[in-house]
Amino acid sequence: MKISIVSGFFLPVPALQGGAMEKIWHRFGRLFAAAGHEVTLLSRRWPGLPDDAVVDGVRFLRLPGANHTRSLPLNLLLDLRWSIRVARALPSGDAVITNAVALPVFLRRLKPHAGHVCVSLGRMPKGQIRLYGDVSCLLAPSAAVVARVRHESPALADRVLLLPNPIDWPMHAAATEHKFAGTCPATSPLILGYVGRIHPEKGLEQLLDAAALLAAQTDLPDWRLRLIGPVSVAQGGGGEAYRDTLLARHPTLAGKHLEIRAPVFDPAELARHYAAMDVFCYPSLAATGEGLSVAPLEAMAAGAVPVLSQLDCYNDILTSGENGFSFDHTAPPDRVAGELAAHFSRLLRAGPERLRLGCAAQQTARRFDYAVQAESVLARLAALASGPSARR
Repeated sequence: MKISIVSGFFLPVPALQGGAMEKIWHRFGRLFAAAGHEVTLLSRRWPGLPDDAVVDGVRFLRLPGANHTRSLPLNLLLDLRWSIRVARALPSGDAVITNAVALPVFLRRLKPHAGHVCVSLGRMPKGQIRLYGDVSCLLAPSAAVVARVRHESPALADRVLLLPNPIDWPMHAAATEHKFAGTCPATSPLILGYVGRIHPEKGLEQLLDAAALLAAQTDLPDWRLRLIGPVSVAQGGGGEAYRDTLLARHPTLAGKHLEIRAPVFDPAELARHYAAMDVFCYPSLAATGEGLSVAPLEAMAAGAVPVLSQLDCYNDILTSGENGFSFDHTAPPDRVAGELAAHFSRLLRAGPERLRLGCAAQQTARRFDYAVQAESVLARLAALASGPSARR
């Protein structure tokens, strides 16, 4: 098959500046090429990367993009400009996979020879599905996103494929063999971790409030809260001023119990950071945003015990009490902080339980490995390629 993969307008591929979708579809592209398919990946032009090159069997076409902004209307305009630019450059083929917003609306009409249009829904849809009547497939990362797609456009119900965001399970599991060698790890300090955008929608204020409650408990083992992720707006963060408000929220935490580190884009290095984490908290408040975050899955593959907000998308990966814990993110902020602190305190004190839950989390994450998910995508694309080529 001839497969084109189109990323968004503001991040490069490879994922030199991060981006879950950029990382995922770059890896998928290499897997597709290794399986004998002709793959073209279109992404943002970036200094130091050639505009047209073949690497690992994948042809990279890089076009002028733009930085992400704080303004949603402006971002949508930039996405539209990007989509028009991409449509002109797309080669003929069997299928186009994209997470751009505007491109699926018009691509099948504007350039039918590009192939069947498949939309990768990295986040919860916000009404755009009603405009996607000409697409052949929608790839949804969680059952919650599948339900939202069917609610927004019942006519597309039979075109939705559940495709959880994949991870490199072997790489993360290999980095954590020491955790499950039969004894509780004797690391000090114990690490409570978060990896993701440093952004208000991620619930980080409540996470820091919980850390402040922990710091008042003088009988706990030594611990640190480590936040890793982009701060700048261009990389999807909340900006330097927001980071500064976090640091000022509980000044006594900084240095002794709190670290905010720069984002890590190298997969092997990031796997080592996950491996150092004993507990991983993803306290997202984005009920209308999260599709199924990659970071909790990667942390689980590394044996960290997940503590996740009760967003519907996490029902696919977490059974509270069996492979981690959930908390009610809709409660008042002080109650959220108290519930988080209770989970953290329990896990910091109880080494055997922490080990059991971490092992269970790692086994849950195994079914999200790239190799498993790539087979699912290729099977759907092959079915499309062998079916009618005309617009549905």
